[in-house]
Amino acid sequence: MGSLSIWHWLIIAAVFVMFFGAKRMPDAARSLGRSLRIFKSEVSQMQNESSAQASAAPAQQPAAELPQASAVQPTVAQPQAEHQAQPKSL
Repeated sequence: MGSLSIWHWLIIAAVFVMFFGAKRMPDAARSLGRSLRIFKSEVSQMQNESSAQASAAPAQQPAAELPQASAVQPTVAQPQAEHQAQPKSL
């Protein structure tokens, strides 16, 4: 059940030709090839950029030598409750 037999592929191809027509098949295959080439070039470009960043990373200062942030932490104002405990007048 995991693999398709030759008959399955023939039926899939026939349905594909019926939907798109025999004249549009070469254009569809050409477009698919272009898309795959563009995808492949983009992936290789991303890999080249990541390897360039990895080789440039040791040239930067190590984290221990970076200036320390100030010890003062910002305070966050606490919202006041709208309904404070007040005596109700009757």
